[in-house]
Amino acid sequence: MELNLTEVAATELHKAMKEMNKEGEGLKILVQPGGCAGFQYGLVFQKGPEEGDEVLERNGVRIFVRAEMAPLLDGMTIDYVNNLMGGGFKIDNPNATSTCGCGQSFG
Repeated sequence: MELNLTEVAATELHKAMKEMNKEGEGLKILVQPGGCAGFQYGLVFQKGPEEGDEVLERNGVRIFVRAEMAPLLDGMTIDYVNNLMGGGFKIDNPNATSTCGCGQSFG
């Protein structure tokens, strides 16, 4: 599975882990039914992989993805952007055939 995590996003994840006392944990990427486009993303810190997770490491961050969700996320990029509305993680998924206006869900 190809998944990209920018250096900026990795830095922000490490900061968040430290602030939340989650250092040493990994990032679980969830795909759940919902949102206005059909599926929505979830990003949570998790101590380790669950059975059936693929484990990746990008820019010093361990990433866990359910194996059955890997085709939906293959080739995606997670970035962190700062703009006038604040900062946040941005997901660019080439497999999404549609996205909602807020960018939090896809079809």
